[in-house]
Amino acid sequence: MTLQRVLPFTKSLLEQAVTPGGTVIDATAGNGHDTHFLAGLTGESGKVYAFDIQKEAIEATQKRVEAFEHVKLIHDSHAEISRYVKEPISAAVFNLGYLPKGDHRIITKAKSTVSAIGQCLELLQENGLVLVVIYSGHEGGSEERDAVMKYVQELPQVAYDVMQYGFINQKHSPPFLVAIEKKRQPGNS
Repeated sequence: MTLQRVLPFTKSLLEQAVTPGGTVIDATAGNGHDTHFLAGLTGESGKVYAFDIQKEAIEATQKRVEAFEHVKLIHDSHAEISRYVKEPISAAVFNLGYLPKGDHRIITKAKSTVSAIGQCLELLQENGLVLVVIYSGHEGGSEERDAVMKYVQELPQVAYDVMQYGFINQKHSPPFLVAIEKKRQPGNS
């Protein structure tokens, strides 16, 4: 057996949560890798909303997903999710930090990220997942990490299961995953 790295493990969780026809959110489109992956999982009958504040990220994602017509790219903060997404979602994914190969001074921030996670949880269907990959080894990263961890640790246990997955013996602040699953509520079938 081999332990999965954080990103492959995140994808395996998405494969379990997302089905054709579903609606999902990529809260940090970046270079479009997750958006492309989600578009494949939802299929043409689904919907993918991909957010990024950087024009170059939206452009890179557009190129990566040009074959998919069910992807909506939104050049805006993920803190504005509720302005754009009204229907229930089966999953949302975040990759915090900065755009790889982009300007490392432009980073996700604690306040907007916590707000966005909360908005995703409001839209989340039962048994749905919000997956947050936390990169904290850059300036400002530890503040965002701490705010996200405080928020998710306070989520009510009756409504959500929250798991942390990552390597703990690696140097230089390795990324880790926080997975939030919305529990099935009693009386719902």
